[in-house]
Amino acid sequence: MSEGWRYPAPHDWVDCVLDALDEDVRYGDLSASALPTTQQARWYIEAQASGVVCGAGIAAFLLDPLEAGEEDGEITVHRSDGDRVQPGDRILDGLAPSAFVLERERTALNYLMLLSGVATLTAKFVVAVEGTSAKIVDTRKTAPLMRSLQKYAVRCGGGFNHRMGLFDGVMLKDNHIRLAGSIADAVARVRATAPHMAKIEVECEALDQVREAVTAGAEIVMLDNMDPFAMREAVRLFGDRCVLEASGGITLDTVAGVAQTGVHLISVGVLTHSAPALSFHLEIEGTD
Repeated sequence: MSEGWRYPAPHDWVDCVLDALDEDVRYGDLSASALPTTQQARWYIEAQASGVVCGAGIAAFLLDPLEAGEEDGEITVHRSDGDRVQPGDRILDGLAPSAFVLERERTALNYLMLLSGVATLTAKFVVAVEGTSAKIVDTRKTAPLMRSLQKYAVRCGGGFNHRMGLFDGVMLKDNHIRLAGSIADAVARVRATAPHMAKIEVECEALDQVREAVTAGAEIVMLDNMDPFAMREAVRLFGDRCVLEASGGITLDTVAGVAQTGVHLISVGVLTHSAPALSFHLEIEGTD
């Protein structure tokens, strides 16, 4: 595996990256005919904004000529995923056939910008709750087929992962409860079939629902769109009996107040569905 990663890396990243490269290149780069066939280019990727890097390992994989079977070339990784950068900091540089570099430039930058944006926004939320016991966690509101990479970026930013999908954790939301008839019935039915290692989380909008979920044996209770006073009361009554997770429209302006209620987790959908990209560019600084 190429350098630049913060371990453990997502298990399925190679197929994802190669599919993205194929989406762009497909039958070949038509613009490459403008370049001398034997020309070697010296290149570098530079940060254009302050933030947290994520995607350096992917960029290194894509731009390493030896990794791609080229006979000659080199690459140096200056920043790894999870590192903080300022404008002008070099992330990677190297030497490779010029057509090779320009063919892969956009795919490498797309991953670097998208994932660094997620890591950077996550880091801002983590800083905002410093001094409290709350952890920032992500959600399943991810780009299709990008979940493992976006959740990896959350970890690089100092956050934590919620369940990866429907397969590794139970969350009973309002529609489950409505269709099951009650929180107690929904929990009992899941408990009868779920693996013993799977935890059950119940989404609650009021304290009486929290009480029912805890009584039914839920290990985690989501306090959905509750006001801080209700959250604080939930912590007082049930904080030593289950994990309490705050969720629902939480922003950088409000997250510190939510954390101060004493909840254990704060889930934030914006980390993965709306994080602004962090800007990087690739420049050629010479040819050999």
